[in-house]
Amino acid sequence: MTRIVYCNGAYLDYAKARVHAEDRGFQFGDAVYEVCEVMCGRLVDETRHLDRLERSLGELQMGNPMSRGAWGHVMREIVRRNRVTDGLLYLQVSRGSSPRDFFFPPEGTPQTVVVLARSTVKARGSDAATAPQGITIKTVPDIRWKRCDIKSVMLLPASLAKEAARAEGAQDAWFVGADGFITEGGSSNAWIVDQDGVLVTTPISNALLRGVTRTTLLDVLKREDVALQERTFTVEEALAAREAFITSATNILTPVTAIDGQPVGNGHPGLLTLKLQGLFHGSAEIAAA
Repeated sequence: MTRIVYCNGAYLDYAKARVHAEDRGFQFGDAVYEVCEVMCGRLVDETRHLDRLERSLGELQMGNPMSRGAWGHVMREIVRRNRVTDGLLYLQVSRGSSPRDFFFPPEGTPQTVVVLARSTVKARGSDAATAPQGITIKTVPDIRWKRCDIKSVMLLPASLAKEAARAEGAQDAWFVGADGFITEGGSSNAWIVDQDGVLVTTPISNALLRGVTRTTLLDVLKREDVALQERTFTVEEALAAREAFITSATNILTPVTAIDGQPVGNGHPGLLTLKLQGLFHGSAEIAAA
């Protein structure tokens, strides 16, 4: 469990970490966040996560409250203080607190910064004995705003989608746009292997997040000369796919074995999916402890 939280410049006991009642992240969703995998006590793809954090802040006209060096120090210290070997690190930055107003607060208003880390059960490997057995997916209409490329904390549509999936016995949701094409998962990027054996994922746009795990997997595909098409695909095409999987810092690369109650392929993790699972961390940046 999380023991220590970094909150606005101080390392506090979990139960004592607090933000102001009029924090704009709380009242307006005016905040951004990142989730970084921790493996063997080390941060995975730290540079890309901090790059994306800077981009999200910039898109919302928000300053970066800390230098790269300061971020690195705080992130490592939180991992160390919480004794995380394998798990996740979460960081969030809001525009700060001020009397409630739709207009931005005055320049110089201190931003709110929170960083925490916790351990998770390690589940990796490319062989059938150790690889995750896969998850099932429910498709839902995409009702989100038009700037899903910004990693903001406005996650209510994703929460509703995941709850709808859970109500039907599925583990996650895939959003489907008004045009009938799948955009991404509730907190992940979506991938299929089509009938021709080609790996397919939705191209980056404002409709979906540029996943850090997605970007690192692209490095793996290039190195291994795996055929890839970045194009849109429909629910019908996903249902007819040979394989499917999701990518995210939380799930790394997890097979999808059924969509809307119908099995994908033979209903088991596919061979390409399992191969890529085993290769992923060979291309990821593993930061020094």
